[in-house]
Amino acid sequence: MHERFHKFAQGVSERVGSVQALLLAVSVVLLWAVSGPLFDFSDTWQLVINTSTTIITFLMVFVIQATQNRDAKAIHLKLDELIRAQKHARNEFTDLEDATEEELAELAQQFKRVHERARQRHLARGHDDRREAPPDADSKH
Repeated sequence: MHERFHKFAQGVSERVGSVQALLLAVSVVLLWAVSGPLFDFSDTWQLVINTSTTIITFLMVFVIQATQNRDAKAIHLKLDELIRAQKHARNEFTDLEDATEEELAELAQQFKRVHERARQRHLARGHDDRREAPPDADSKH
């Protein structure tokens, strides 16, 4: 059952994310808008689009979330394997998605310190990091 749902969710996600799906959605909305005068812009006419979009959105949340969850899990496993395979990598980074906010904040601080030490070494060698660094390298760390 889970595998069938995964295949269904993956297929729907791929199709809904296509240009054709966007064009279909725009066409339906335009057709609905153009049909307004035929139905005297009645409450029923408005209810059709409101109900349709609500139901589609509600169902798509579950389909997209299932696809994203599976993709995220696969990416984490791939990254875990890369970390595990590296001789000098810290294995504590595997399963980092299960870390607490405090643990993540501490790791972020460690990386800021590493970045600052590398920057200081770079400057000590006489390099002008403003001239050689990418435009917003410091703002990302």
